[in-house]
Amino acid sequence: MNLHTLRTLRIGTRLAAGFGIILTMLMAVLIADTAISGNNRAAMIASLEISNQKSTLANTVKSNLLEGGIAMRNIGLQTELAAMKKEEEKVRALRRQFIEARDLLAQLGLTEAEKKILGDITALEQQTDAPFKEAIRLIAAFNSEDAIKLIATQIDPLNQKALVEINKLVAIQQVETGHVLQSAVDAGRQLTFILFIIGAIAVAVGSLLAWTLTRSITHPLREAVGVARRVAAGELASRVTVSGKDEVGELLEALRDMNDGLQRIVGEVRLGTDSITVASQEIAVGNSDLSSRTEIQAGALQETAGSMEQLTSAVKQNAEHAQEANRLVTSASEVAVKGGGIVSGVVDTMGSIKESSRRIVDIIGVIDGIAFQTNILALNAAVEAARAGEQGRGFAVVAAEVRSLAQRSADAAKEIKSLIGDSVEKVDAGGKLVDQAGRTMEEIVAAVMHVANIMQQITSASTEQSRDIEEVNRAISQMDEMTQQNAALVEEAAAAAQSMQDQASSLARAVSVFKTKGMDEPDIAALDTDIHTALPGAATATSMFQIGA
Repeated sequence: MNLHTLRTLRIGTRLAAGFGIILTMLMAVLIADTAISGNNRAAMIASLEISNQKSTLANTVKSNLLEGGIAMRNIGLQTELAAMKKEEEKVRALRRQFIEARDLLAQLGLTEAEKKILGDITALEQQTDAPFKEAIRLIAAFNSEDAIKLIATQIDPLNQKALVEINKLVAIQQVETGHVLQSAVDAGRQLTFILFIIGAIAVAVGSLLAWTLTRSITHPLREAVGVARRVAAGELASRVTVSGKDEVGELLEALRDMNDGLQRIVGEVRLGTDSITVASQEIAVGNSDLSSRTEIQAGALQETAGSMEQLTSAVKQNAEHAQEANRLVTSASEVAVKGGGIVSGVVDTMGSIKESSRRIVDIIGVIDGIAFQTNILALNAAVEAARAGEQGRGFAVVAAEVRSLAQRSADAAKEIKSLIGDSVEKVDAGGKLVDQAGRTMEEIVAAVMHVANIMQQITSASTEQSRDIEEVNRAISQMDEMTQQNAALVEEAAAAAQSMQDQASSLARAVSVFKTKGMDEPDIAALDTDIHTALPGAATATSMFQIGA
């Protein structure tokens, strides 16, 4: 249901329907809580009753089995026939109770695991039937020793196995009871969650309903208050829309009739005053704009004059700097040319050094060959001295010294050759660097010549700037003439505004006959304010340009 549909109903009907829906949702929550809680409680009680019955019967089976075993052993210890009969009857009674409890337990709807355990217990009980009868027969024959032996070897082991199975059954019943309790806890949590969801939905629906009802009442009331305030402020041209049929709709309809009546009465009277007001406002705005433009022009002229002085000084400085830069570029070009000549000389010198190094390498090669040949000759002399024996011993010593000197000469020649090789490599590297330096100097000379051309262009641009400054001066003169014309226009606009003020005052006094509060008197004040605002602006602009002239 939208707001428009609600506004066709009376406010009382809307409130009654809204509270009725909220109360209905509250009752639904309470009924759901009661029903779900009752069902969960009944299911939990039924499950606990069955679980308790199973646990009770399982414990009964266990106690009957334990007591039966004790009574069976007591029979073997009796020495009197009456006592034996009494214990025998007790054992038989316990066996009957065991069977009855087992049968009742089987009727409670067991699980597959419980049925299997109960079947194992039944099978063990049936296995003890024959040993039990044999033990009774031996006891009746006062053969207690064999009876006790039979009980210990056959009946007690079967009872122990049955006891183990019964303990399993009891443990299963305990786990099942825990599951029932946990299910009850989970059901309680689920119930709480469901009730929380239902409550949240109820709160959301109730909140939405309350918001809708509140908006269906307050929104039209705000419209009515807005209409009343607009009428009080004299805004009679606004349209009042009535969309509801409730009490607020009737109020809006009455306000609309009142607004239409006032609009018809005052509309014709305001037509003339509004036209004059608009005209006077346009004149005031025009005077204000004209005053602003003349002020801006005056400031622009002053700034332009200052800028022209700065521009003239800057042009002179540019010309001086261009001449100085041209002189420096010429000097740099001469220095670069000299540097290129020096680099060429260095290149030639490095070539001579490189050639001398190569000749030294060749000479060192000759020395190395001579040392090698001397070494071979000394070796041959040593061989011949060895052949001569004692007569060649002195010659052998001399040959050894010559060989040593030849070896040292060869080593020195190798070291000198290595050093000369390094020198040649460094000379080659230096030659490459000198070549690069020569190319760099050529690039520097080309760059300096390019800078010289640029400086020539800068000098030409400075001359062009001088001509532009003359054109700007002529433009400033034209702007001064236009400013004088604007001053004359401001004086004419001031006179027209004064005449318009007199006419507007006469019409305002005529409109003041209507006692519509909040409309007529503010219009008069606004009109006078606009006219008087425009006139001082025009006077200010006129006086300023008289001073400037």
